[in-house]
Order: sequence, then C-alpha cells, then structure tokens
Amino acid sequence: MNVASMVPLAVVLPFLGAALAFVLIRHPRAQRRVSLSTISITLLLEVWLLASVWTTGPIAVQLGGWAPPFGIVMVADQFAALLLVVSSAVSLAVLAYASGQGAADGEEDGPVSVFHPTYLILMAGVSNAFLAGDLFNLYVGFEILLTASYVLMTLGGTGSRVRAGVTYVVVSVVSSMLFLVAIAMVYGATGTVTLADLAVKIGELDSGTQQLLHVLLLVAFGIKAAVFPLSFWLPDSYPTAPAPVTAVFAGLLTKVGVYAIIRTETLLFPSDDFNSVLLIAALLTMIVGILGAVAQTDIKRMLSFTLVSHIGYMIFGVALSSVLGLAATIYYVIHHITIQTSLFMVTGLIERRGGTSSISRLGGLAKLSPILAVLYFIPAMNLSGIPPFSGFLGKLGLLQAGVADGSPLAYTLVVGGVVASLLTLLVMARVWNRVFWRSTADAEAPEPVLLATAPDAAGEPSMRALRSSKHVDAVEGRFSGDNEIPILPKMMVYSTMGLVVLGVAMTVFAGPLMDLSQDAATSMLDRVPYIEAVLGVGAATP
Repeated sequence: MNVASMVPLAVVLPFLGAALAFVLIRHPRAQRRVSLSTISITLLLEVWLLASVWTTGPIAVQLGGWAPPFGIVMVADQFAALLLVVSSAVSLAVLAYASGQGAADGEEDGPVSVFHPTYLILMAGVSNAFLAGDLFNLYVGFEILLTASYVLMTLGGTGSRVRAGVTYVVVSVVSSMLFLVAIAMVYGATGTVTLADLAVKIGELDSGTQQLLHVLLLVAFGIKAAVFPLSFWLPDSYPTAPAPVTAVFAGLLTKVGVYAIIRTETLLFPSDDFNSVLLIAALLTMIVGILGAVAQTDIKRMLSFTLVSHIGYMIFGVALSSVLGLAATIYYVIHHITIQTSLFMVTGLIERRGGTSSISRLGGLAKLSPILAVLYFIPAMNLSGIPPFSGFLGKLGLLQAGVADGSPLAYTLVVGGVVASLLTLLVMARVWNRVFWRSTADAEAPEPVLLATAPDAAGEPSMRALRSSKHVDAVEGRFSGDNEIPILPKMMVYSTMGLVVLGVAMTVFAGPLMDLSQDAATSMLDRVPYIEAVLGVGAATP
C-alpha cells in the first residue's frame, strides 16, 4: 500500500469522526466510543507513517492531482510524523480522561454533548498544521484548531470562561490577521506559498524584503507559541477552561506555534540574521514565565506560567541553528507535550478530590490519596529536570548545544536555563509541600471536604466520612455518597496514569528518541530532502 496516500487520513479521519459524533449528539455513550475509536485508529496510522518516514525520509502527497507549487501538498517528514504520534497519544489520554469525567458526572458538570465533535475537529486542525506543505494550508490548520478551541474554552458558559474566551479570541484573531497579511506579502514577493518552493525563491529576494517577511511570520507565530512579550494572554485564558480542555490546550496549542517557528527558521530563513533576537526572547520567556509561576497560589495558573517559561527552552534550541540544538529542541517538545498535559490532568484530579486548585486551601492529599500524590510527583520532577527523567536529558542537550555555540549570549542562555530549571523545581516542591505533605489542618483556609475526609489521629477515616459512605466506586477515595465526599473516577485516574507512564517511557527510550530527533534535525537543516520530496530531485539546486 502506498504510504503517501495514507497521509491525508490523519486529517480526514478526525473530521469523519466529528461528523459521526455530531449525528450521535443525543447518545453520549456512543459519542465517547466513536471519539475514542477515531483517535485510536488515527494514532495507529500515524505510528505506521512515522516508521515509514524514519527510513525513507520525507513523504509528499499532492491533493487533487495538482502538482506543486500550484496545488495543495501535504508533507510528512520525521519531525511532523513524530509530533503527529505524540499529539494523538496525548489527545487519546485526554479524551479518555474527559469521557471518565463526563460519565461520572452524568454529563452535567463534565463535557457536554458538543465536546466530542469539537474535540475531534481540534485534532484535525492540529494534524493539518503539522502536515501543511504551504503557508495557506498552515493558516487553514490554525483556523480550524482555533475555531474549535473557542468552543471548548467556553464550555459551560460561566462568566470567567466567557471573559477568558473573549481575550483568547481577540488575541487569536490578531495573530491570524498578521499571519494572513504575511502570506499575502510572501505571495506578492515570490508568486508562491508552497514551503518547498519558497525555500528556493525567498533567498532571491533583497535582504530588506526578507527581513520584513521574516519579522511578520515570527510575530504571528510568536503569539500562537506564547513567546515573551507575546505571551500575556495565556495565563489568564487557559486556567478557566474545563480540566480536559486546559490539559489538551497546554500540551498542543502552543506547540503548533513552536512547530511553525521551527519550520520557518529551518526551511525558509536558514540564515542567522535573527538568532540574537530569538535568543534574547528565549531568555526573557524563560525567566519572566517562571517568575510569574513563583508568584502564583493557584496550581492551574502556576502551571500556565511554567508553560510559558518552558517555551523559552524550545526557542533557545531553535536560535542556536545547530544540529545538536535543534535535536534537543525536538526531543524537548515531545517531552513537554506529554509532561505538561499530564500535570494539568493531575491538577484536575486534585481539584476534584480537594474541591479547589488553590494551594492555600489544600493539604494532606498524600494521605488522603497516595496514588494522586505519585501521579503528581513523577511529572513534577520530570518538568523540573531532575535526573534521570526526560526533562533533564532534554535540558542537558540544550545546555550542551549552548556551550558548543560558545557566544556570550549563548552562555547567558545556559545560565538562564539553569536558573529557570531550579526555580521550576522550587515551584513544584512548593506545591508538593503544601498540597500533599502538610496536614489538612495546617492549610490557611482548608476546604470543608478535606476536613470531612481527613484521617483521625489513628489514621482511620473520620466518622463523618464513614457516615456518608455508601459504596465503593473509585480508585482512590473509598467514600462516595450524598455528593459530599468526592471520588476519583477510574477512567480519569487510569488515563492520567497512562500519560505519566508515557513520560517515563521517554526516559527509558531516550536513546532511540534522541537518534530520531537528531536525524530529523539534520534533515531539516539540510533542507534538500524536504524540497526534493515536494518538487522533485534536483529542485534544491540553485
């Protein structure tokens, strides 16, 4: 079977699943099955695609039989295929998490019926962006995922979600308009928007035109990736959304912006003209983001600021323009998608078990829910860069690339990266000490539900908890009944556990993943395999 013909299915299958899920809008259980099956099948397809491009190199498919640069082309190289696999695996875990929440809540407080088709449309947009072989199709991918994200962010229609949604919509529209203006100017200057064709033609433009186009694209993608100072919108937008939505947003949406920056810097503008600017932006993103996290008392807002901070590490690797730096960035991107998503999923469990995500109102969760404590501790240490986790390996690769660069600015980034990592550890340890380690009674304003279920001096459940206990229906929190004692639904716990295990697997299989990342980085910096896969052999020769 021709692998190239299967590439569009990564986008088509989620669209078809969304249509079927919409038809089943009055049947939540059938909706969940359709959504989970669709993403599972898509994931298997993408694994096959990754195995193919790993050995054969980039694969291009011409849609509608129109040869590039006149027709739409989809391109799957090692980087795009790897991101497809990781994004679908993470999306599957989040969807299982959301389905467990919806089933446990009777679809009243969980995802409503429109969630499943919208979620699949979001996945289609993400896949389309990763596979886009021209700027306009990349723009279409962004618009698909952003349109779906507007709906997901405002699910429930609460005042805070609507306000955050308005901010998110305004910022997204501005970035999309900038991107559309940049596409029009690129087409006006070169007569094409196909990335492979632009890689050849854009170097023929005068330096002033190149720099203008470069700046416009960087600003548009920088907003979407939440690069400082264009990251102001993220900490106020993500924490208000439902837990599953926040988790998938944190893992994927900013990474699509990072992907666009990486593709632009390696394929269209391989010169070093803006490397210093990117290095400075990376440093500020790291430091400002993590300082914002230190100041937070809400776990979701704290994680939103750490998300911004760690985008800086990815921009750092891109700006070095070296194989080692780009390979470490690719590895760090897939690590961060997994770890950041799992931490937001754990936060949703904390909020469900403790009634809040405010650090000042939580305590004693290590005794009340040992599994929840473990599920937080592992990705928290991973994000902090503690050996031997993947976070440490990715950061070590970036620091080595910075030292190999040898410039004063690169050394400054190395120091900044170490400082940001230590502050991340401080933030993660602060949450652990206050939410899990200290007793419930020591919390500044403990949630009543925690006091009701806190063990007595002998370590036994309180009498109030026992009186309200009616049945056993949870992995943790043996007591449920009267809607007073919260439980952690099995599907939510198991899906979170699966994602945490995936994060650990990235450490166990760090060797093959780093080899794949290095091959992908070498291919992208060479540019020839990508260009020739789209335009034919010899097209990359001036």
